[in-house]
Amino acid sequence: MGAVEEKIAEQGLKLPEVVPPLASYVPAVRSGSYVYTSGQLPMVEGSLQATGKVGAEVTPERAAQLAETCALNALAAVKSAVGDLDRIVRVVKVVGFVASAPGFTGQPGVVNGASELLGRVLGDKGVHARSAVGVAVLPLDAPVEVEIQVEIAD
Repeated sequence: MGAVEEKIAEQGLKLPEVVPPLASYVPAVRSGSYVYTSGQLPMVEGSLQATGKVGAEVTPERAAQLAETCALNALAAVKSAVGDLDRIVRVVKVVGFVASAPGFTGQPGVVNGASELLGRVLGDKGVHARSAVGVAVLPLDAPVEVEIQVEIAD
């Protein structure tokens, strides 16, 4: 187990198995020194952890927890592409999509769940640029979806 996975374990979390794609794509693609993940849903052992819109069926606090799960799934996708999370030089960008009830404007707070997890397990390497976008609906009626882009060392 590498240092990043040890940090994940110190948080009381476990790096999951890669979530199988729901359609015609792969979980992550490496291009040169970068890995781009597909959007990751809050899946745990093949099961979506919640459904509905944030600000209606899902509280913002619960959605932030789900965003953390998405970030763990994204790290698993990165590992599947490069073999070792200790090769991460830095997280370059995080994009979070939040299925939002009408009038809900707390998307940044929801996506903080992903950003804060990356900071806790990667330290300064986890500091990133980010977008937090409200959308009408996500696949499987998921409340949140997160994708990341990371730079890796050869």
